[in-house]
Amino acid sequence: MTFTETARLASALKENIAKVICGKDDKITMVITALLAGGHVLLDDIPGTGKTSLARALAKSIGCDCKRVQFTPDLLPSDLTGINYYNQKQNEFIFRPGPVFTNILLADEINRTTPRTQSALLECMQERQTTIDGVTHKLEDPFFVIATQNPIESQGTFPLPEAQIDRFLMKLSLGYPSPEAEKDMLGRFAESSPLDTLGAVCEKGDIVAAVTAVRTVKVSDAIKDYIVRIVWATRESEKIRHGVSPRGALSLMHAAQAKAAIEGRDYVLPDDVKAVAVPVLAHRIISRSQNTIRLPESNENIIEYIIDGVRAPI
Repeated sequence: MTFTETARLASALKENIAKVICGKDDKITMVITALLAGGHVLLDDIPGTGKTSLARALAKSIGCDCKRVQFTPDLLPSDLTGINYYNQKQNEFIFRPGPVFTNILLADEINRTTPRTQSALLECMQERQTTIDGVTHKLEDPFFVIATQNPIESQGTFPLPEAQIDRFLMKLSLGYPSPEAEKDMLGRFAESSPLDTLGAVCEKGDIVAAVTAVRTVKVSDAIKDYIVRIVWATRESEKIRHGVSPRGALSLMHAAQAKAAIEGRDYVLPDDVKAVAVPVLAHRIISRSQNTIRLPESNENIIEYIIDGVRAPI
Protein backbone atom coordinates (compact mmCIF):
# COMPACT_ATOMS: atom_id res chain seq x y z
CA MET A 1 0.00 0.00 0.00
CA THR A 2 1.35 3.43 -0.97
CA PHE A 3 1.42 6.36 1.43
CA THR A 4 -1.16 8.18 -0.66
CA GLU A 5 -3.48 5.20 -0.27
CA THR A 6 -2.73 5.07 3.47
CA ALA A 7 -3.66 8.75 3.84
CA ARG A 8 -6.84 8.19 1.84
CA LEU A 9 -7.72 5.19 4.03
CA ALA A 10 -7.19 7.17 7.24
CA SER A 11 -9.30 10.05 5.93
CA ALA A 12 -12.14 7.69 5.00
CA LEU A 13 -12.06 6.08 8.45
CA LYS A 14 -12.07 9.46 10.16
CA GLU A 15 -15.05 10.74 8.14
CA ASN A 16 -17.00 7.55 8.75
CA ILE A 17 -16.41 7.47 12.51
CA ALA A 18 -17.26 11.19 12.72
CA LYS A 19 -20.80 10.29 11.65
CA VAL A 20 -21.20 8.76 15.11
CA ILE A 21 -18.74 10.69 17.32
CA CYS A 22 -19.44 14.41 17.06
CA GLY A 23 -16.83 17.14 17.50
CA LYS A 24 -13.89 14.88 18.38
CA ASP A 25 -11.96 14.77 15.11
CA ASP A 26 -8.61 15.16 16.87
CA LYS A 27 -9.29 12.20 19.18
CA ILE A 28 -10.50 10.08 16.26
CA THR A 29 -7.28 10.88 14.42
CA MET A 30 -5.24 9.76 17.43
CA VAL A 31 -7.14 6.45 17.65
CA ILE A 32 -6.53 5.81 13.94
CA THR A 33 -2.88 6.74 14.45
CA ALA A 34 -2.58 4.18 17.25
CA LEU A 35 -4.28 1.54 15.10
CA LEU A 36 -1.92 2.07 12.15
CA ALA A 37 1.08 2.18 14.51
CA GLY A 38 0.15 -1.30 15.71
CA GLY A 39 -0.55 -0.20 19.28
CA HIS A 40 -3.45 -0.08 21.72
CA VAL A 41 -5.46 2.73 23.34
CA LEU A 42 -6.55 3.38 26.91
CA LEU A 43 -9.57 5.70 27.16
CA ASP A 44 -9.62 7.30 30.60
CA ASP A 45 -12.94 9.10 30.84
CA ILE A 46 -16.24 9.38 32.66
CA PRO A 47 -19.22 7.24 31.55
CA GLY A 48 -21.36 8.35 28.64
CA THR A 49 -18.76 10.21 26.58
CA GLY A 50 -18.84 7.77 23.64
CA LYS A 51 -16.01 5.33 24.39
CA THR A 52 -18.01 2.23 23.44
CA SER A 53 -19.56 3.96 20.43
CA LEU A 54 -16.10 4.95 19.21
CA ALA A 55 -14.88 1.33 19.36
CA ARG A 56 -17.98 -0.01 17.61
CA ALA A 57 -17.83 2.70 14.93
CA LEU A 58 -14.19 1.86 14.25
CA ALA A 59 -14.97 -1.86 13.97
CA LYS A 60 -17.87 -1.25 11.61
CA SER A 61 -15.80 1.13 9.51
CA ILE A 62 -13.17 -1.54 8.98
CA GLY A 63 -15.62 -4.37 8.50
CA CYS A 64 -13.95 -6.64 11.02
CA ASP A 65 -14.88 -8.56 14.14
CA CYS A 66 -15.39 -6.63 17.37
CA LYS A 67 -16.05 -8.02 20.84
CA ARG A 68 -16.79 -6.29 24.12
CA VAL A 69 -15.86 -7.54 27.58
CA GLN A 70 -17.33 -5.94 30.70
CA PHE A 71 -14.60 -6.31 33.30
CA THR A 72 -15.88 -7.23 36.78
CA PRO A 73 -14.17 -8.43 39.99
CA ASP A 74 -15.28 -12.03 39.38
CA LEU A 75 -14.00 -12.20 35.77
CA LEU A 76 -11.43 -15.00 35.34
CA PRO A 77 -8.47 -15.06 32.93
CA SER A 78 -10.06 -18.03 31.16
CA ASP A 79 -13.18 -15.94 30.56
CA LEU A 80 -10.96 -13.67 28.52
CA THR A 81 -8.59 -16.05 26.72
CA GLY A 82 -10.66 -19.22 26.42
CA ILE A 83 -10.66 -22.74 27.86
CA ASN A 84 -10.18 -26.36 26.91
CA TYR A 85 -13.35 -28.31 27.71
CA TYR A 86 -13.99 -32.03 27.54
CA ASN A 87 -16.42 -33.09 24.82
CA GLN A 88 -18.00 -36.38 25.84
CA LYS A 89 -19.36 -37.13 22.37
CA GLN A 90 -15.96 -36.76 20.72
CA ASN A 91 -14.10 -38.12 23.78
CA GLU A 92 -11.48 -35.35 23.64
CA PHE A 93 -10.66 -31.87 24.87
CA ILE A 94 -11.74 -29.05 22.55
CA PHE A 95 -10.52 -25.48 22.69
CA ARG A 96 -13.18 -22.81 23.05
CA PRO A 97 -11.64 -19.42 22.17
CA GLY A 98 -12.37 -16.44 24.36
CA PRO A 99 -13.22 -12.87 23.34
CA VAL A 100 -9.53 -11.94 22.78
CA PHE A 101 -9.77 -13.88 19.52
CA THR A 102 -11.09 -10.92 17.59
CA ASN A 103 -9.82 -7.91 15.66
CA ILE A 104 -11.00 -5.09 17.93
CA LEU A 105 -11.45 -5.81 21.63
CA LEU A 106 -13.28 -3.32 23.83
CA ALA A 107 -12.12 -3.92 27.40
CA ASP A 108 -14.74 -1.94 29.28
CA GLU A 109 -13.79 -0.68 32.78
CA ILE A 110 -10.54 -2.62 32.81
CA ASN A 111 -9.68 -1.36 36.30
CA ARG A 112 -12.68 -3.15 37.84
CA THR A 113 -11.22 -6.63 37.49
CA THR A 114 -8.46 -8.29 39.48
CA PRO A 115 -4.75 -7.96 38.59
CA ARG A 116 -4.72 -11.65 37.69
CA THR A 117 -7.26 -11.10 34.92
CA GLN A 118 -5.67 -7.78 33.90
CA SER A 119 -2.36 -9.59 33.40
CA ALA A 120 -4.04 -12.04 31.02
CA LEU A 121 -4.14 -9.19 28.52
CA LEU A 122 -0.38 -8.55 28.75
CA GLU A 123 0.72 -11.38 26.49
CA CYS A 124 -2.14 -10.71 24.08
CA MET A 125 -1.30 -7.02 23.74
CA GLN A 126 2.47 -7.34 23.51
CA GLU A 127 3.04 -10.68 21.79
CA ARG A 128 -0.23 -10.97 19.83
CA GLN A 129 -0.68 -14.45 21.23
CA THR A 130 -2.06 -16.25 24.29
CA THR A 131 -0.92 -19.43 25.99
CA ILE A 132 -3.57 -21.79 27.36
CA ASP A 133 -2.66 -25.10 29.02
CA GLY A 134 0.83 -24.86 27.57
CA VAL A 135 -0.37 -24.33 23.99
CA THR A 136 0.30 -20.98 22.29
CA HIS A 137 -2.46 -19.59 20.08
CA LYS A 138 -1.71 -16.76 17.65
CA LEU A 139 -4.14 -13.87 17.44
CA GLU A 140 -5.40 -12.66 14.09
CA ASP A 141 -4.16 -9.41 12.55
CA PRO A 142 -5.20 -6.72 13.11
CA PHE A 143 -5.55 -6.99 16.89
CA PHE A 144 -6.44 -3.70 18.52
CA VAL A 145 -7.42 -3.21 22.17
CA ILE A 146 -9.45 -0.21 23.30
CA ALA A 147 -9.62 -0.30 27.09
CA THR A 148 -11.67 2.09 29.18
CA GLN A 149 -11.59 3.16 32.80
CA ASN A 150 -13.51 5.67 34.90
CA PRO A 151 -11.15 8.14 36.64
CA ILE A 152 -13.72 9.51 39.09
CA GLU A 153 -14.53 6.22 40.85
CA SER A 154 -11.96 4.39 42.96
CA GLN A 155 -14.12 2.19 45.20
CA GLY A 156 -13.99 -1.44 44.11
CA THR A 157 -11.31 -0.84 41.48
CA PHE A 158 -7.84 -2.28 40.90
CA PRO A 159 -5.49 0.37 39.45
CA LEU A 160 -3.55 -0.85 36.45
CA PRO A 161 0.09 -1.63 37.26
CA GLU A 162 2.76 0.43 35.54
CA ALA A 163 3.83 -2.57 33.44
CA GLN A 164 0.40 -2.84 31.86
CA ILE A 165 -0.16 0.90 31.41
CA ASP A 166 3.11 0.95 29.47
CA ARG A 167 1.62 -1.59 27.05
CA PHE A 168 -0.83 1.02 25.77
CA LEU A 169 0.54 3.14 22.96
CA MET A 170 -1.74 6.05 23.87
CA LYS A 171 -3.91 7.22 26.72
CA LEU A 172 -6.75 9.48 25.61
CA SER A 173 -9.73 11.26 27.08
CA LEU A 174 -12.71 12.16 24.90
CA GLY A 175 -14.16 14.67 27.35
CA TYR A 176 -17.41 16.56 26.95
CA PRO A 177 -18.34 17.78 23.46
CA SER A 178 -18.79 21.45 22.70
CA PRO A 179 -22.36 22.81 22.90
CA GLU A 180 -22.53 22.90 19.09
CA ALA A 181 -21.31 19.31 18.76
CA GLU A 182 -23.70 18.13 21.47
CA LYS A 183 -26.63 19.77 19.70
CA ASP A 184 -25.52 18.08 16.47
CA MET A 185 -25.41 14.76 18.34
CA LEU A 186 -28.99 15.20 19.56
CA GLY A 187 -30.13 15.70 15.99
CA ARG A 188 -28.29 12.65 14.66
CA PHE A 189 -29.57 10.32 17.39
CA ALA A 190 -33.13 11.70 17.54
CA GLU A 191 -34.77 8.92 15.52
CA SER A 192 -32.13 6.18 15.40
CA SER A 193 -28.46 5.58 16.04
CA PRO A 194 -26.07 6.23 13.14
CA LEU A 195 -24.25 3.07 14.24
CA ASP A 196 -27.15 0.97 12.95
CA THR A 197 -26.58 2.07 9.36
CA LEU A 198 -22.83 2.67 9.44
CA GLY A 199 -21.07 0.83 6.63
CA ALA A 200 -17.51 -0.33 6.14
CA VAL A 201 -15.05 1.82 4.18
CA CYS A 202 -12.27 -0.78 4.06
CA GLU A 203 -11.44 -4.39 4.87
CA LYS A 204 -9.21 -5.68 7.63
CA GLY A 205 -6.66 -6.68 5.00
CA ASP A 206 -6.32 -2.99 4.13
CA ILE A 207 -5.46 -2.21 7.75
CA VAL A 208 -2.80 -4.94 7.81
CA ALA A 209 -1.30 -3.50 4.61
CA ALA A 210 -1.40 0.03 6.04
CA VAL A 211 0.35 -1.06 9.26
CA THR A 212 3.08 -2.68 7.14
CA ALA A 213 3.44 0.51 5.11
CA VAL A 214 3.70 2.66 8.26
CA ARG A 215 6.77 0.73 9.46
CA THR A 216 8.60 1.71 6.23
CA VAL A 217 8.23 5.45 6.90
CA LYS A 218 11.74 6.91 7.05
CA VAL A 219 13.00 8.22 10.39
CA SER A 220 16.18 10.25 9.98
CA ASP A 221 19.03 10.25 12.49
CA ALA A 222 18.09 13.81 13.44
CA ILE A 223 14.52 12.71 14.32
CA LYS A 224 15.81 9.71 16.26
CA ASP A 225 18.12 12.02 18.19
CA TYR A 226 15.16 14.35 18.85
CA ILE A 227 13.09 11.46 20.24
CA VAL A 228 15.96 10.31 22.46
CA ARG A 229 16.49 13.83 23.82
CA ILE A 230 12.79 14.11 24.67
CA VAL A 231 12.83 10.76 26.45
CA TRP A 232 15.98 11.60 28.39
CA ALA A 233 14.50 14.96 29.36
CA THR A 234 11.70 13.07 31.16
CA ARG A 235 14.31 11.00 33.03
CA GLU A 236 16.32 14.03 34.11
CA SER A 237 13.45 16.41 34.90
CA GLU A 238 13.10 17.53 38.53
CA LYS A 239 9.32 17.28 38.13
CA ILE A 240 9.38 13.57 37.27
CA ARG A 241 10.18 10.68 39.62
CA HIS A 242 10.15 7.98 36.92
CA GLY A 243 10.72 8.89 33.28
CA VAL A 244 9.73 7.27 30.00
CA SER A 245 10.91 3.70 29.38
CA PRO A 246 12.74 2.53 26.23
CA ARG A 247 9.43 1.03 25.12
CA GLY A 248 8.03 4.54 25.31
CA ALA A 249 10.73 5.80 22.96
CA LEU A 250 9.84 3.09 20.44
CA SER A 251 6.15 3.90 20.81
CA LEU A 252 6.82 7.58 20.16
CA MET A 253 8.72 6.74 16.99
CA HIS A 254 6.06 4.34 15.71
CA ALA A 255 3.26 6.82 16.45
CA ALA A 256 5.17 9.56 14.62
CA GLN A 257 5.59 7.20 11.64
CA ALA A 258 1.84 6.59 11.61
CA LYS A 259 1.12 10.32 11.85
CA ALA A 260 3.40 10.96 8.86
CA ALA A 261 1.73 8.19 6.84
CA ILE A 262 -1.71 9.62 7.62
CA GLU A 263 -0.47 12.90 6.16
CA GLY A 264 0.66 11.03 3.02
CA ARG A 265 4.40 11.37 3.69
CA ASP A 266 7.10 8.69 3.71
CA TYR A 267 9.26 10.57 6.22
CA VAL A 268 8.81 11.86 9.76
CA LEU A 269 8.93 15.56 10.64
CA PRO A 270 9.52 17.05 14.10
CA ASP A 271 5.89 18.22 14.05
CA ASP A 272 4.78 14.57 13.80
CA VAL A 273 6.68 13.79 16.99
CA LYS A 274 5.22 16.83 18.76
CA ALA A 275 1.67 15.95 17.66
CA VAL A 276 1.72 12.51 19.29
CA ALA A 277 4.10 13.15 22.21
CA VAL A 278 1.50 13.97 24.89
CA PRO A 279 -0.90 11.01 24.37
CA VAL A 280 2.06 8.62 23.94
CA LEU A 281 4.25 9.77 26.85
CA ALA A 282 2.02 11.35 29.53
CA HIS A 283 0.80 8.05 31.00
CA ARG A 284 4.35 6.62 31.08
CA ILE A 285 5.74 9.05 33.67
CA ILE A 286 5.25 9.41 37.42
CA SER A 287 5.51 13.00 38.56
CA ARG A 288 6.96 13.94 41.94
CA SER A 289 3.80 15.90 42.80
CA GLN A 290 1.48 12.88 42.48
CA ASN A 291 2.13 11.82 46.09
CA THR A 292 1.97 15.28 47.64
CA ILE A 293 -0.98 17.02 49.29
CA ARG A 294 -0.79 20.01 46.97
CA LEU A 295 -2.64 19.96 43.66
CA PRO A 296 -0.41 17.93 41.34
CA GLU A 297 0.62 19.23 37.97
CA SER A 298 -0.88 17.05 35.25
CA ASN A 299 1.38 14.69 33.35
CA GLU A 300 0.13 16.22 30.11
CA ASN A 301 1.32 19.68 31.16
CA ILE A 302 4.71 18.28 32.17
CA ILE A 303 5.21 16.61 28.78
CA GLU A 304 4.16 19.81 26.99
CA TYR A 305 6.70 21.74 29.08
CA ILE A 306 9.42 19.25 28.15
CA ILE A 307 8.54 19.37 24.45
CA ASP A 308 8.81 23.17 24.53
CA GLY A 309 12.22 22.89 26.15
CA VAL A 310 13.79 20.39 23.75
CA ARG A 311 15.09 21.99 20.58
CA ALA A 312 13.64 20.41 17.44
CA PRO A 313 15.88 19.67 14.46
CA ILE A 314 15.62 22.05 11.52
